[in-house]
Amino acid sequence: MKRLLPALFFLLTVFPLQGRRYPFVRVERNEIQFPGGPSAEYALFQRKLDSLVSFGSADVRILHIGGSHVQGGTWTDRLRKNFLALRYGMDGGRGLVFPFATASTNTPAGYSSSATGNWETTRCLRPDRAIGLAGIGATAADTSARAVIDLLPREVHVMQQRYVFNRVTLMGYGDREPVLLLSKKDTLWGRQEGALWKFNMPAYTDWIQIGVSASGSGSFTLEGVYLDKTAHGLTYSEAGINGASTTSWLKCDHWEDNLRVVKPDLVLFSIGINDIQGTEFNAERFKSNYRELIRMVRRVNPNCAILFTGINDSSNRYGVNQHTEEVEKAFAELAGEIRCAFWDMYDVMGGYGSMSVWYAAGLAQGDEVHFTPDGYRLVGDLLFDAIMKTMQ
Repeated sequence: MKRLLPALFFLLTVFPLQGRRYPFVRVERNEIQFPGGPSAEYALFQRKLDSLVSFGSADVRILHIGGSHVQGGTWTDRLRKNFLALRYGMDGGRGLVFPFATASTNTPAGYSSSATGNWETTRCLRPDRAIGLAGIGATAADTSARAVIDLLPREVHVMQQRYVFNRVTLMGYGDREPVLLLSKKDTLWGRQEGALWKFNMPAYTDWIQIGVSASGSGSFTLEGVYLDKTAHGLTYSEAGINGASTTSWLKCDHWEDNLRVVKPDLVLFSIGINDIQGTEFNAERFKSNYRELIRMVRRVNPNCAILFTGINDSSNRYGVNQHTEEVEKAFAELAGEIRCAFWDMYDVMGGYGSMSVWYAAGLAQGDEVHFTPDGYRLVGDLLFDAIMKTMQ
């Protein structure tokens, strides 16, 4: 693990500067905790990541699950880029994506989507049909309906990371069959394996157009899209739905089935801030919901590492949210119980009332719940820093 020289250089040069720029951030307490003692699963993840960075001969899959912080995509995109910067050419595929435009809601910042025709959508907050890991489903009976996913991000920068893929897996169900439309005349048919349709692209590409076959009747419900490539590397997937709580994710009937496509080595759980938006918080129900989510993860991959990121300080109509410390305590207790990792975002950012300080610094939005893009990038850098410290 001492071979991670690019990461160590990153830690030694970037974060001291950020500590001076944002003195309210508790950089001295920015670390991954193991309340239950060393985690064998996390150690396995460390070894796989080290092997990939050192020799380029492993596949590492990370999945980040949460609410609007994750659906927004800036936080996760920063983490993804930081991981991929550890070794040139380490991109193993873009992973789980979804055409959020079908629901007229925001697509994560790291890619774009568009939709035409008639799509009926449902989300895990109040699902009216079965959905899976993405927490959202889009149903089309209209054979002219189209959904496009383009890996060009919303904000394109110089030296932008370019993601390409040559394998596509569509997750879903229905009476009609999904297809990929390569042009007005060319239609690519997939190989069905249960509730999955697998496509081998004729060449590497960075976009797809999804439709439904004209044959037959009925509809098709799309639950998720997995974009992969044949090369070894790291894949950082995200599953985030605005407003989603732990209860919301347990309403996804096909969550575990879809998780088998991703089969993560590390899951980052960032669900929690929506569990405290009311006047009450039930810590036991919160922990019980998480136990069930973790059971599903471990049934898919018994050796999967778990990392709780905690939640940020926030405000509601009553002022500073009084339940945040209860949530962080529940995370620490869960981490001790199942011997997994915990990053206390609330403590690192400054603790009680710190979101107003971040707002004054231009790092948080006026609702004092969400961060600005700069704030999300800083949170991503801090979390990456803490993860890299465990690799020394």
